[in-house]
Amino acid sequence: MEAVNRNEELSIGVHVRYSGTGSAGEILALRSDDEGIWAKVDTTQLWYNSRYLELLDEGEYRKIEDRKSKRKTKKLDEEGDEREITKKKIDSIKEDLEGVDMSTEMCDGGG
Repeated sequence: MEAVNRNEELSIGVHVRYSGTGSAGEILALRSDDEGIWAKVDTTQLWYNSRYLELLDEGEYRKIEDRKSKRKTKKLDEEGDEREITKKKIDSIKEDLEGVDMSTEMCDGGG
């Protein structure tokens, strides 16, 4: 099945971007109903009305994927940094607690 969108052909396997959110992906399936032609996109597994989709050429799609990959890598690096900071804080707290006396002379909460 093929659909015409603003004089552009949509078909299974082409790359598109949803204008509402900027989500991009490959068309997995097409269907039509009273409201228009719908395309299922692989990255979100959602159906989008074709009037809100724009075709992407391979170069545009690769740029989007590269940006996503870079953001994901940066996020993983930041998470690694956060884990290291948290580990240092925990180690510092442990060191501070090493000198605490937990002998029986302290108040007891038992009844």
